Amino acid sequence: MSKTEILEELPKLTPAEREEIIAAAQKLNEAEWLDDGELTDEEKHIILDRLDACEKDPNGWIPWKEAEARLKAEFKR
Repeated sequence: MSKTEILEELPKLTPAEREEIIAAAQKLNEAEWLDDGELTDEEKHIILDRLDACEKDPNGWIPWKEAEARLKAEFKR
């Protein structure tokens, strides 16, 4: 079945069926990301620079739990 055919069939599905499809697609995306999750040299450099900055000024950063809560509140997830 082609992508076009799939997209044409989606409106015919119930909301529950569409949610099931969305969940399956998200699961596939997560599995792909985990399989291909290697960092580039540039990304490694960014992380190491930020860790350095954190070590130099530990008071200039917030704990991950707080950052996560702020992000969730901002994006309402």
